[in-house]
Amino acid sequence: MSAALAEPLTVADFARTFRRIQGEIHKLIIGHEQAVEGLLSALFAGGHVLIEGVPGTGKTTLVKALGTALNLSFNRIQFTVDLMPADITGTRVIVTGEDNRREFTFQPGPVFCHILLGDEINRATPKTQSALLEAMAELQVTVAGKSYRLTPPYFVMATLNPIEMEGTYALPEAQLDRFIFKVSLGFPDEAELIRIISSTTGPEEAGIQPVFAHAEAAGRIEALKRLVREVMVAPAIEQYAARMVRATQPTGANFMGERRGGAGDEIVNRYVSFGSSPRGAQALILGAKVRALLDGRANVAYEDIDAIAPLALQHRIMLNYAAHSDAVDAAQIVERVIKAVRATRT
Repeated sequence: MSAALAEPLTVADFARTFRRIQGEIHKLIIGHEQAVEGLLSALFAGGHVLIEGVPGTGKTTLVKALGTALNLSFNRIQFTVDLMPADITGTRVIVTGEDNRREFTFQPGPVFCHILLGDEINRATPKTQSALLEAMAELQVTVAGKSYRLTPPYFVMATLNPIEMEGTYALPEAQLDRFIFKVSLGFPDEAELIRIISSTTGPEEAGIQPVFAHAEAAGRIEALKRLVREVMVAPAIEQYAARMVRATQPTGANFMGERRGGAGDEIVNRYVSFGSSPRGAQALILGAKVRALLDGRANVAYEDIDAIAPLALQHRIMLNYAAHSDAVDAAQIVERVIKAVRATRT
């Protein structure tokens, strides 16, 4: 271990490193400041992120820029309908040795890397989509009854194209819940579009400089992730996060006939079938810890929970038919929940 890694990291070290990575990414990515911050927050919180945006908004470029800035191994999988699970995880192949003996040898798939881009994940079949679940949750892949460990840090970024739904397979709610945040890339405004044109059609290309040396990149990132875990959270803040997650649940009985004790908000009861799972509360706290460090604090505040709630909760809310018919989306529901729960603070 190098001397730099042996020294304990401070709040200032985290904020400085985070902003430096962010700055390198923005050499190539025009705009999308909140999306880039959300992406890096997911990385240091130890989760995975879902990126949604129409074609041409820079989803793939953003992920490639992150891999270059971190100086980590990076693989890309273009999901298609004919992609098989073995194409992702790897498979066993017959290899002939020097003594002419044949034996099965595991050939790792593209999932074996530090940063994995799953491009247009909703184009693959559910069987292939689920091949990522074990890697995301347990940092391992099991093939033919044998498990193979992945090397941390491991960060999966999956992109969704929301405008071409023909021939796609929507991710089930249980799989969406595996992503700590969902980041949306909006269409650039006129000024940003002009900057994109100028920077991508000229004779020179923006060069991203790696923030870490290759040998120390993985260790530095893991150390920063451990620092996030050490941020203090008061019991009142934990209660606030739990109350916010509970507020996304409508009152009434669930499909098993059990009573659900939601917040009783009229809009939630009218438009939400199922609210966030407990993973939503975990995402709130971890994302809030990252935000606290960026603000120079070693403790989480109420405002950190409010700020991270849209990223952590929107993709975890299942809307009913009434919401679709009335053009109500999850962002509006989360905004309503934040306001309602904020009013209960003492």
